Parts: sequence; C-alpha cells; structure tokens
Amino acid sequence: MKLRLLYHGHCFDGVASAAVFTRFYRTQINQRADVAYAPLLHRPGSLFDEEMFDGDENAIVDFKYSPSDQLTWWFDHHQSAFLSPEDEAHFRADRSGQKFWDADSKSCTEFIARIALEKFGYEDEGLAPLIHWAHVIDGAFYDSPAQVVELAAPALQLMQVIENVDDEFIEKLIRQLAERPLAEVAASAEVQERLQPILTRHRETLEAVRRKITCERGVVTFDLVDEGHEAFNKFIPYYLHPETTYSVAVTRTPQRAKISVGSNPWSPRPRTHNIATICERYGGGGHAVVGAVSYSPDEVERARQTAREIIAELSGDFRE
Repeated sequence: MKLRLLYHGHCFDGVASAAVFTRFYRTQINQRADVAYAPLLHRPGSLFDEEMFDGDENAIVDFKYSPSDQLTWWFDHHQSAFLSPEDEAHFRADRSGQKFWDADSKSCTEFIARIALEKFGYEDEGLAPLIHWAHVIDGAFYDSPAQVVELAAPALQLMQVIENVDDEFIEKLIRQLAERPLAEVAASAEVQERLQPILTRHRETLEAVRRKITCERGVVTFDLVDEGHEAFNKFIPYYLHPETTYSVAVTRTPQRAKISVGSNPWSPRPRTHNIATICERYGGGGHAVVGAVSYSPDEVERARQTAREIIAELSGDFRE
C-alpha cells in the first residue's frame, strides 16, 4: 500500500510535519505503508495536478488545500489555506474526519501532533523536540534575532540545511526524523558536511543585505536580485535594524521572483497590519505576521512594483 505524502518544500515546519505524520500514520493507520514524498512550493499558476495524487492514500501537510477526490488527508495552519471560496466550501463539506485546518496554530507540526492525540489517541514523546523546534521556528518564538542569525542551536543548523539542499536529501532527512531524534540527525556527518558551505553563503548574504538594506518609516527593504542571492535568513533585517517593525525584500530564483514580507517579533512598535491579507491581494498569502508573493522569474519589475506598493502601505502608519 502506497501513501503519497506532499509537504511544504524547503521548510523546517513542512519537513517536520511530514516526519510526524509519517510516524503517526505508520503507527496508527498502516504499519506497512510505503511512503513516497514530494515537495510543494508556492509558485505562479496552478499548484496541483491530479498526477501528484498517485498513492492509494494521498496526504498534504503544511500546504494549501486541494479539492481533488484523491486527497485523503490534509493538515494546514495558514490563513491563506484555500485557493478559492469554492475550495474552502469543499473542505467544510468534507466528512472524512481526516482533513484539518487551524489558522491559529503557530506550526503545522504542533497541529498534527495535537490532532493525532485528540482525535486518534496517538502521542509519541520521542517526537517532542522536533515538535518544539518546529513551533519555535515557524512561530518565530526566538529569544532574539541573534539566536536565529548566529545559528548555534543544532535545530537551527538543520533548518538552514533544509532550506538550501536538494529535494532528494530532504526526503532522506524526513525519513531519518521519522525514526531518529532531532539532535542525532542534526549532528550527523552528512548534515554537518552540507552545513559548512551553507554557513559561508549565509555570512555572504548577511553582508549583501547589510550593503543593500534601507530603513525608513518603520520598514526595512532590500533587493537581492542583482546580487545573485536567491534566499536569505528572514531575521537578518531585524538583526541589522532592531528598530524596524516590517521588512520587505525582493529575490529571484530560477522558479520565481519573490516578494518576502515580514514583521519584527521584537519591534518596539507593534505590528498593525495583517501581512497575509496584504499578500493575498497580489495572489500570495501566508500568516498575519509573515507572507510572500510569487511571480514568474522574468517578472522582476512587477515584483519590484508590488514591493513598492506594500512598502507604501506598511509605512503609512509611520508618517509624521
């Protein structure tokens, strides 16, 4: 019997959700299931096609809802969980007892663990560190920007690896996290070997952001398209400018031009905007505190214009 498990790719919470769901499914539902993994990424256009759902059972964790008749399990915690009102209506009409959504949950991993206990009587203390760190990372419950930029904790080092390695190695990590303790996986030689060049690039990106960043009226912004950096640690803006409330950045990968929008958990002035709601207007989404918009990779100028519009909206509260 094959379980196809689709998860939010290159995301610690997505990977942890896949690992926790795997352990739950194999313990509680089908011990002999052959689990096949596939990452999902936010991108312009259609996010799903029926060929994705090629298992006897098919699950999505930490990603948007699909109304496919082949989808048998679903867990998500994003405000922007539905691509259309029709999709939300389809979810609410579901009577399988295997599809769950809670936009108030700070991590999908914690949400899966909670539902597994409340609805299925399943709990595994061996997963507690993984659940804890997914909650910290996806909920941004860090002690300070320095904690997450300086990356001393093993879980944060593993987060960096997940965000930067190929899908084949991420699948290997999911399988390991479903069987072994988080600390053991993070300390493994194959993780540490991949971590070192990632840390080097991280330091280079930190310096690139330092060069490009500007801060005005409660918003920091920077554009890394011409710098060649495809991604960045989302807490660098608050590490460099602890006084800011919001951040808006533009990056480009071969798959998309991306506007990343965030809010500073340690801001001296509280957030007043719902970032997911703002991003939804441009076809993106996320959470109240963080979100993103994706365009095709050749639409950099469109992405820059969208960033300018978002900056204007966020900085409006700070005008004299």
